[in-house]
Amino acid sequence: MDFVKQKLLAVLCALTTALVWGLMWLPFRSLADSGFSTAATSLCVYLVSATLGLIVFRDVFRRQFRFERVLIPLTLLYGWCNFSYTWAVSEGQVMRVLLLFYLSPLWTVLFSRLILHERLSRIGWGVVALSLLGCVVILYRPGVFDSGLLSSRADWLALSGGIAFALGNVLSKRASSLPVPVKSASVWLGVAGFGLASLLLRGQLGAELALIDGQILLLVVLLGITLLATSVISMHGLSVLPATQVMTLMLMELVFAAISAYFLAGERMQLQEWIGGALIASASLLSGHLVAKPKRVPAPQAA
Repeated sequence: MDFVKQKLLAVLCALTTALVWGLMWLPFRSLADSGFSTAATSLCVYLVSATLGLIVFRDVFRRQFRFERVLIPLTLLYGWCNFSYTWAVSEGQVMRVLLLFYLSPLWTVLFSRLILHERLSRIGWGVVALSLLGCVVILYRPGVFDSGLLSSRADWLALSGGIAFALGNVLSKRASSLPVPVKSASVWLGVAGFGLASLLLRGQLGAELALIDGQILLLVVLLGITLLATSVISMHGLSVLPATQVMTLMLMELVFAAISAYFLAGERMQLQEWIGGALIASASLLSGHLVAKPKRVPAPQAA
């Protein structure tokens, strides 16, 4: 019975994570519409998450932290992944951004082959085909190849975020000995770093921070706490449930995002986007079977 309760809790954790990320576009877009940019929001929110995370997991960091070179690319990749995603949903169509981001299984296939030298299974090649077909269906418009396949900055941000996420996951697999809180801290610091760099490059750091009032500060702190809590509960779900089940549950993010974008932003998906989304979701469901299992070598028999 305890195992059943633990598994049920893990399912709820995965669904909660999907709900949070399915609705994350709303506060970021709301702040952007009020004049507080996504870069400033990312900097402040993830600094809150990093500060609280270092406090909550201080014992883990004190006992287990060690610097490894892989932390540098992980910080850059996961930082850009989250920063580009929130930037994209703050100015682009929510579901279009999410579906382009969910092409990450396609990039995972390629990076796993190149970096980990994993041999693809037949299902793995099917994931590649489904992902590519879904991408073409979503992006295709009459004359699209004359005007450019990716028509907006949000499209490019979503696509590059998914690529960064996939490469980060492959590198993270190679760094399996690093504690999860250490990897989480690389995410928080990476996003904050990209937010800071963006503001400095545009010379808007002081002007943006001057906009912070009580309402913005409260929302930033709540978002920081929410993202930290989401990191913790998602760890529990991943530690208990099979990866394929977690991926299935996380696809609920698409459902939550579609419903919220429809009712709160009046965004509607066209038929071809539903078809493309179904293809990409199918590829995500199959992504747990990307790698071909090594063939068993029969043991030598005694003479």
